[in-house]
Amino acid sequence: MTIGAICNHEIITVRRDATVSHVAMLMRQHHVGDVVVIEDRMNKIVPVGIVTDRDVIVEVIATELDCSVITAGDIMVTKLAVVKESAGVFEGIQLMTGKGVRRLPVVDDSGSLIGIVTLDDLLQLLAKEFGALSKLVAREQKNEVAKRR
Repeated sequence: MTIGAICNHEIITVRRDATVSHVAMLMRQHHVGDVVVIEDRMNKIVPVGIVTDRDVIVEVIATELDCSVITAGDIMVTKLAVVKESAGVFEGIQLMTGKGVRRLPVVDDSGSLIGIVTLDDLLQLLAKEFGALSKLVAREQKNEVAKRR
């Protein structure tokens, strides 16, 4: 299964000049913990950063900065890890663990933003797959009992 098949295609995005107040309002309105900072490059929407709810708290609220003046560009993570939509799920997991991030913007082959995959998405997928495997064990035991009677 590819990352493109499981990622969320409804991404909340902002430009660098969006205020942190606006970013926080979008997070609340859409019930998300991050926004992807984008810019246009040669007619493509390209991710250039990410702002998480933790960034807002640690960088702005805890330091008592003015949320209406500080921008997404001021606090965004700029060394952005992204994953291609064609990458496999385990490749995405390895990238997340290697970079120590919980969220990865998903891009197509040209680098255009097409989605986002989160730790929660991957945990839900793996839990579903492990559930299916556990049912297999029980089914196998029933099959064996039926054969041996």
